[in-house]
Amino acid sequence: MKRKRYVCLWVCVCSLVWGASLAVAQKKDPAVDVFEKQVKEYIELRNKVRANAPKLSKDSTAEQINAYRTTLQDSLRSARPNAKRGEFFRPETADYIRRTLKTEFQGKDRQELREQVFETETQGVVLRVNYPYAQSAELSEMPATLLTKLPQLPKELRYRFVGRNMLLVDRESDVIIDYMPDALP
Repeated sequence: MKRKRYVCLWVCVCSLVWGASLAVAQKKDPAVDVFEKQVKEYIELRNKVRANAPKLSKDSTAEQINAYRTTLQDSLRSARPNAKRGEFFRPETADYIRRTLKTEFQGKDRQELREQVFETETQGVVLRVNYPYAQSAELSEMPATLLTKLPQLPKELRYRFVGRNMLLVDRESDVIIDYMPDALP
């Protein structure tokens, strides 16, 4: 009977210690909280702009889709006339991302990430906030392991690399929301 109490007590103590360590590990950096708040505000603005855009039908032609995308790009640009680099990737957020990339991708992993990023054909992409990611450029896919380490994005946005620079891009309109120079170590 005494042994059962000790085992039960031991299990409880271990559970508490494990739970406490998990809570500490899940605590987010304040820079991530600010970034996620800004992303949420952008998505709300984007949804308002999108609601006022003409609707596409399932039978839309390529020309109609392109016209819709151009209208959406222009509307987003008008909704954010003072958008500038560093608005989302503030210094503290950029530092957090750079630290994450540096600590999570070392040695062979870092080399593989850099090779994957640099083999993507991104010529023609002009790094300019509020302007579209060039349709002629190849899209650099982010490794899943990297996406789990970075601040999470809603489905409407994605991260992209152009050289060592990290971009935040609207999926539907391809508008560059922000970019961070020298993100890759």
